[in-house]
Amino acid sequence: MSSIDPDGTPRQRGVAPGWIGWAITALLLLALAGGAAYWVTRREAPATAVPSFGGAFAMTDQNGNTVTDRSLRGKPYAIFFGFTRCPDVCPTSLNRMAQLRKRLGPDGMKFAIVFVSVDPGHDKRQDIGNYLTLFGTPIIGLTGTDAQVAQIVKAFHVYYEKVPVPGGDYTIDHTASIYLMDREGRFVTTIDHQEQQDVAFEKLKRVIAS
Repeated sequence: MSSIDPDGTPRQRGVAPGWIGWAITALLLLALAGGAAYWVTRREAPATAVPSFGGAFAMTDQNGNTVTDRSLRGKPYAIFFGFTRCPDVCPTSLNRMAQLRKRLGPDGMKFAIVFVSVDPGHDKRQDIGNYLTLFGTPIIGLTGTDAQVAQIVKAFHVYYEKVPVPGGDYTIDHTASIYLMDREGRFVTTIDHQEQQDVAFEKLKRVIAS
């Protein structure tokens, strides 16, 4: 419906005056700017942090030498936590690493295998040394005080717990994964206890080549 101004000009009712149009335009521009800022922020937001495995530690090897996170640098390494009386997971995992090293041929000695005992009350360095000779390949065996063990398992987020068994003895539940570290001591990936050997082999090759 329309009306007539005094000067005879028709006026259409319902058409917003000019200032309202400018206000709507400004609101639209603000909305667009806000949306753009949201997407920029979303795009630049950091990804969820990956848990950090590894850190400072000092342990004693089977020969009585001090081994630290720094002394291991320069060569990639696979590190596994267990105990010498372990009936299944530990010998299976260490034998697995020995087989992977053999399969790598000339590249097999380009990484170190490190075994950390979480049973310092029982596993003295001589015990660890004798145990590791069973696998037919050089393995660095580490032990230490309760405090040193606590430090390294915290650095690698390793779970372990003594479980009493009949007769007053105990066994130990513990993390079964093998941690693969690069030549700078940085975490790369894990080899799961149930993982196929071919998958583990490819992971190890990538770590050595990095």
